[in-house]
Amino acid sequence: MKSLVLADGLGETTIDAFHRGRFYLVQLADGAHRAGIDSALLAATVPEEFSGTVADLGAGAGAGAFSVLDRCPGARAILYERAIPMVKCARASLTLPENEHIAFRATVTEADVALDGRAREIAGFPRDHFDWVIANPPFNDPRDRATPKAGKAQAHVMDDKLFERWTKTACAISRPGAGFSIIARPQSLPEVCVAMAGRYGAITVFPILPRPPKPAIRIVVSAIKGSRRQMQVAPPLILHEEGRGTSFTARADAITNGRATLTL
Repeated sequence: MKSLVLADGLGETTIDAFHRGRFYLVQLADGAHRAGIDSALLAATVPEEFSGTVADLGAGAGAGAFSVLDRCPGARAILYERAIPMVKCARASLTLPENEHIAFRATVTEADVALDGRAREIAGFPRDHFDWVIANPPFNDPRDRATPKAGKAQAHVMDDKLFERWTKTACAISRPGAGFSIIARPQSLPEVCVAMAGRYGAITVFPILPRPPKPAIRIVVSAIKGSRRQMQVAPPLILHEEGRGTSFTARADAITNGRATLTL
């Protein structure tokens, strides 16, 4: 479903169906980042039957956290987002009757993931609390061609040492043994691994390919806080079959619609 509405102080927005209508998001119609498959891929790294508390860093309108909550009925989530329009969208989504099954398990907090120390705790990031953290940072290189729209640029283009700051926050707010998943471009893998060093082990890299034989366009990296297990690279997830247009492969369709996980 997609229909224009006027939400509180947002201007034109749409209401969009995810997981084939199992939940809906209020999103800005133009001028800001709109949720796509990145959030679904990230959420799919949370294990089947997860029943703990998840933090969604850079939550945007809420697609990642909502995907986890829809698939895992025993989970709870706190969504962290610094952009006020996105915060308003996520909170508006929680009022939709279609989201009644997840709304009571979610909280939206306006906060900057890059904060450190005491400032981070004051902003609403509890120490040693979460069982899993998912992170969807603005991972495009600032040297690339950027969108002229400020809202999209803020959500898309990374700052200096972004992965270090976000991973530090994820580690600080997670309990020992908790999971952490982050999505990025393949060329950022060295920075992601450096940021995780000394904090996380059992690192698993999931390459995301548009179709064979194209190279990966995304990586999703999962890890466990405090683990000493060595890094591994998973078989790639192929989004589209070669020569079959934009139709998803069966596995990609299941993962992006909350019917399968992106795990080993």
